[in-house]
Amino acid sequence: MLAATFFDGERWRDGVVGLGADGRPQLRDEAPSPGTPPLVGRIVGGFTDHHVHLQLVDHALLASSRLGRVVDLGGDPSTVAGIARHHSGDSSTRRDSDASRTVDYAGAFLTPPGGYPSNRAWAPAGSVREIADSAAAATVIDELAAAGASAIKVASNSTAGPVFSDALFRAIVELAAAHGFPVVAHAEGPGEAQRVVRLGASQLAHAPFTERLDDEEIAEQAVRASWISTLAIHDPAARAIAIDNAARFHAAGGTVRYGTDMGNGPTPVDLNPDEVHALRTAGLDDDALLRALAPVDPLDPRALLLLLPPRSADPLAARPLTAADLKV
Repeated sequence: MLAATFFDGERWRDGVVGLGADGRPQLRDEAPSPGTPPLVGRIVGGFTDHHVHLQLVDHALLASSRLGRVVDLGGDPSTVAGIARHHSGDSSTRRDSDASRTVDYAGAFLTPPGGYPSNRAWAPAGSVREIADSAAAATVIDELAAAGASAIKVASNSTAGPVFSDALFRAIVELAAAHGFPVVAHAEGPGEAQRVVRLGASQLAHAPFTERLDDEEIAEQAVRASWISTLAIHDPAARAIAIDNAARFHAAGGTVRYGTDMGNGPTPVDLNPDEVHALRTAGLDDDALLRALAPVDPLDPRALLLLLPPRSADPLAARPLTAADLKV
């Protein structure tokens, strides 16, 4: 056993690390005995990408990535459920040497008839449900719940087609809440980020990038919703707007979650350096950045990562913790 410092999702703590019965490193939440030799480096769990589209990438690459958890925010429910089973270890196609990953998912986008992204070529078959009224919304949300979804994704992109009325958006929020689901909104177009949060969306799939929110709007957002970053996917003008909004949102106490919109362009199936750098530009440093990355519980032996000095506060320097690291 070695004395170890690990990040529990909020702060650094002391524990011990050794090899488990399966020969893999395993962390224990207990005080090291006096004289226990220290591990060189600090431990974190695999990171979380809160916005991915696994049908648009080679999801098998997750097994060798530094991601311990991903949240799919728009895909065919049955297909994404199969991907989730594969990475959890339930599938016989997953190699025994692969660490399991958690895949949570929203299932299909909910959008009005003709709304975004129903007319997008990149949207896989079954990944969009066009909702005309609250009865249709209830049916679809029941179906998504049965398919194992853990959130509801609503598209509200006024630049690319119709958006839900206030009344129908509120109804979707209420129907989702009856299942215990938060509503994650893709908000795009003037005023949409403010509107969907006031109507009950608890998370924005993208830090607002259409327009600069004023400080009063930022303060309201910080109290009512969290933001998934996706700062690096934009062109320079939209990126500057999103980073400015995210910086003021973070400074106001808002919760920023690391997310890349993986599959939107040539994004890596791993930690994305461009997104990490953009979050640092927005003022998230060291522990704040780690909180945004929401590492999985390091006491669960899946996807343990090691941060070595002198870059032990830089997630981009993380690599898998191996049995060789535990040799004294």
